Amino acid sequence: MTKIGLISDTHGYLDDAVFEHFKQCDEIWHAGDFGNVELANRLATESGLPVKGVYGNIDGQDVRSVYPEQLVFYCEEVKVMMRHIGGAPPKYNPDTRKELQLHKPQLFIAGHSHILKVMYDDKLECLHMNPGAAGKQGWHKMRTLIRFVIDGNNMKDCEVIELGKR
Repeated sequence: MTKIGLISDTHGYLDDAVFEHFKQCDEIWHAGDFGNVELANRLATESGLPVKGVYGNIDGQDVRSVYPEQLVFYCEEVKVMMRHIGGAPPKYNPDTRKELQLHKPQLFIAGHSHILKVMYDDKLECLHMNPGAAGKQGWHKMRTLIRFVIDGNNMKDCEVIELGKR
């Protein structure tokens, strides 16, 4: 069983409450727009957890030199694909649609929209998650995170966490 803390769109702002909410997690996944590499490093150092992530459209070379545009990996028995700009079912952007059809993940993680979504794509047989935005920049009204569990091939215990108003 692996407990995941999912975050995105921090835009250089990392609320101290994130560490409390993720303290029982085994890994942190960041779906892009860190804002700077110092934030990424602080997330890993202060949490003491491994951080998987992808760069976002606002991230500079400091972040892009550490994090790729896309990750495809297994967490237990679940194939995961993560990229910052992806869209959501059924309206994926063209590049993402090609990658989803190529890799056939069971879980697709995206950020960018600042819209929290957890929804299943019946056509692709894939769960889509976007944790919304945890930072203070953007048009969202509430800063959010997601915490969930992967147990074998089962994704469960999904919790939405509100960090407060932007």
